[in-house]
Amino acid sequence: MMKKNKKLQKISIMIILIFMISLLSVMSMKKNMIETSAENSNRKKVEWGIKRNNNNEQPDVGNENRKILEENNGICLGKNETKFIYLTFDEGYEAGYTSQILKILKENDVKATFFLTAHYINTQEELVKQMIQEGHIIGNHTPKSLMSLNYKIIKC
Repeated sequence: MMKKNKKLQKISIMIILIFMISLLSVMSMKKNMIETSAENSNRKKVEWGIKRNNNNEQPDVGNENRKILEENNGICLGKNETKFIYLTFDEGYEAGYTSQILKILKENDVKATFFLTAHYINTQEELVKQMIQEGHIIGNHTPKSLMSLNYKIIKC
């Protein structure tokens, strides 16, 4: 009977130790991350969308969205007086092509916008740094329902 109690005690201690180590590991990972949760924000929720126009005219983003874009020097549709091509890339999971894309962009002195998911930011830090250092625009590609994901703070 005493052997069973000692064995049970050892198992309990092992479980507690494993739990504590796991907790410490998670806590140390959170030090390098920033929480971006809409629930923690005091900001007003703004829906985003466009209203399509006829005759090949630019869509209408709405007065509130236009005001936000202007206040933050944002780009949505560009200027309708001048023709531009905006090169964008969706970066969800690295498939091995981003380094080649960045090399070609740099060789041709072309800037692009990379829309990144939280997973991509947290797993491809060097590529994200390269994008920033080479003057590309970084955009958010995380769905609204996942905005509470943690993002790394990337310092260049």
